Amino acid sequence: MGLGLWIRTGVLMAFLTGLLMAIGYVLGGGSESALLFAFMFAMVMNFFSYWYSDKIVLTWYRARIIERDEFPELYLIVESLAREAGIPTPRIAIVPTEVPNAFATGRSPKHAVVAVTQGLLRILNRDELEGVIAHELSHIRNRDTLIQTLAAVLAGAIIMLARWAGWIAWFGGFGGRDRDRGSNVLGALVIAILAPIAAILIQTAISRSREYLADETGAKISGKPWALASALEKIEYYVSRRPLKEGNPATAHMFIINPFRGVSFSELFSTHPPTQKRIERLRKIAEQMGMYF
Repeated sequence: MGLGLWIRTGVLMAFLTGLLMAIGYVLGGGSESALLFAFMFAMVMNFFSYWYSDKIVLTWYRARIIERDEFPELYLIVESLAREAGIPTPRIAIVPTEVPNAFATGRSPKHAVVAVTQGLLRILNRDELEGVIAHELSHIRNRDTLIQTLAAVLAGAIIMLARWAGWIAWFGGFGGRDRDRGSNVLGALVIAILAPIAAILIQTAISRSREYLADETGAKISGKPWALASALEKIEYYVSRRPLKEGNPATAHMFIINPFRGVSFSELFSTHPPTQKRIERLRKIAEQMGMYF
């Protein structure tokens, strides 16, 4: 892992650790023991997130690792494009949903997984599927998957704690003096509102610029920018009309297109750049490569 990735990973884990500690401190009534417990909880979360985040995410989506003989064409596509990208062939997983989408996970290229949904395999032709796979392999080659997966697991924990804070505020806080109870309720209410926003902003900061880079890198790996553009258009169409009902919204930034909200109502809080802008950029790349569509 390069120094830059170590720094980005460390900053992310430190920030989320601080946020988890702040939430735990408020939920624990502001005591030193609550702060210590929150710190220990954050350390455990960081450990498991680093080593097992890929397995956690795959479990959330009931994704199943497949063998070559189960999906030989898909396996051949991944193997060929991974060789072109100069990375080890990642494991391949199938997500049992008809909502078309894909994501990559894993702490390094040697421990990577590319996951595609059943719906994606159903609606895309081979060229389009190659475009999507190349995009996901680009995330692996560009070392995005560690940050993305860490952020998903830790942001999921923050959102869960924020929901607890909301319940605490709803039921009037912890016991004790009225003044302390009032402070607890106010603190819990602030966390319930601000913590999910912080988690979304983290996802947004991580994802938007890296999606453009993965589009560009993927287009060069596959040599078919027009196919990726076509695939994005199809996925956007289906997802905007039939968003994913199951899963964890904290993972939205990991997918090639946000599967939970479809067309975003606000670019500010979108985990992905607007799909139309991505398509336009891919068309320009195609023109630069002497391709027109």
